[in-house]
Amino acid sequence: MTHSFPWLTALIILPLIGAAAVFFVRDASARLVALAVAVADLLISLPLWWLFDASSGNMQFMESALWISSPPIHYRLGLDGISLPLVLMTTVLMPLCILISWHSIESRVRSFMAMLLIMEGAMIGVFSALDFVLFYVFWEAMLIPMYLLIGVWGGPNRLYAAIKFFLYTLAGSVLLLVAILVLYFQGGHTFDILQLSQGSYSKALQFWLFLAFFAAFAVKVPMFPFHTWLPDAHVEAPTAGSVILASILLKMGTYGFVRFSLPMLPDASQAFTPLMVVLSIIAIIYGAYMALAQADLKKLIAYSSVSHMGFVTLGLFMFNIQGIEGAVMQMVNHGITTGGLFLCVGVIYERTHSRQIADNIGLTKPMPRYATFLVIFSLSSLGLPGTNSFVGEFMVLIGTFLWSKIATAFASLGIILAAAYLLWMVQRVAFGVPAPHMLPKLRDVNLREMVTLVPLVLLIFMIGLFPNPILTRMHPSVEKVIGRFLPPAVEQVSTVSQGLHSDAGFTSTEAEAKQP
Repeated sequence: MTHSFPWLTALIILPLIGAAAVFFVRDASARLVALAVAVADLLISLPLWWLFDASSGNMQFMESALWISSPPIHYRLGLDGISLPLVLMTTVLMPLCILISWHSIESRVRSFMAMLLIMEGAMIGVFSALDFVLFYVFWEAMLIPMYLLIGVWGGPNRLYAAIKFFLYTLAGSVLLLVAILVLYFQGGHTFDILQLSQGSYSKALQFWLFLAFFAAFAVKVPMFPFHTWLPDAHVEAPTAGSVILASILLKMGTYGFVRFSLPMLPDASQAFTPLMVVLSIIAIIYGAYMALAQADLKKLIAYSSVSHMGFVTLGLFMFNIQGIEGAVMQMVNHGITTGGLFLCVGVIYERTHSRQIADNIGLTKPMPRYATFLVIFSLSSLGLPGTNSFVGEFMVLIGTFLWSKIATAFASLGIILAAAYLLWMVQRVAFGVPAPHMLPKLRDVNLREMVTLVPLVLLIFMIGLFPNPILTRMHPSVEKVIGRFLPPAVEQVSTVSQGLHSDAGFTSTEAEAKQP
């Protein structure tokens, strides 16, 4: 579907213009300019939700123009049911990142706000690019701002964490570039992602291309054992950096798997499925166990991200509707819930200047509103029914059960362990006895912080209670991905999945009729 208004270009260009504009005002005004730009970008993105045709699995809001004639590189953008919720999540979270940094960032404020806005434009570009070179430009463009956010405004060991993040990501990106060049020569001398996704490649070529993609995307997720940069980056990054890193940047890895690895390399993806399942289950259990041992709130949430992202990669490689839809849903859910948890850590750090659980005990009495938010985000993270994470994890486990009951049993351990480390954290932070010397610092959340946290709480319950709007939009796009593996599998939709979609008047049978 095409539209006369260049929606996606506006979403990408506006933050970049805003990043330049903040350097022409004072620091105090830079915050207002950045917030105004981020809110304007959010308002521009919202109509996409209602204009999107949920019955179509094709790319919509497409824009295309020749960028470089030889080799043929195009400025080509578009959204489908998989990328739409990720773009909207990006535009929702960015104003919240600016608000939470209102007082915590006191030096080089203009540069900090500019980095946030550049990140926003690059991240939207990654999720909407339909030309491989353009995708790679955006993929690399977000690396430098994130490096600076950690290295300039981070904690005491910020340089170590920033360099480690940069080297890990850069190493994977080099192999990604090699894979793109190989696809260009083997796929008909084109960088068109949609055309390359329909190509047929030899099994030997798919094998090597999958490994190259895996190197780039597994580091970004990050999958075990490529996760070691993540806890350091989270601990040292400012609060806004941690939110962007956990909520959006990690999703670029899983988005790469579902956008490129699965449709372009179907044979290799199936051949590597046992390895991906094993690594995902290890990540689920290992991340949960490591979270149990943490005394630092940020490290606890960082290792929980390793565990929860394991559910995403597990669902993606089940090759059934339930698994992939659950994985995409969980990408959005994890961004909302973990972003909320990192925001909560930022709120308490502004008061006590400590992320240690031992220094932040018994907050329910002096900070009842804060404790309420913390409990809600924690219950969502452990997958309590009625919250958003339950929907995604439930669907992933259904998809995994159809593939292997043993794998489902091991993956389920992650949910039990999540309840253990999150409830133990809540018991100490919310319901312990506060230290007397900390009481003067424990002021409850103010209006600015309420505005930052309330939208995420609303999303948690809206998605948890009414998941259909997201599921119906992604369903045709996921069916297209499935169709690259086993076309008959589109018909094998379970009763649960049918029920989820039939409430909205949309069934798998109808989707099949619309399939080209």
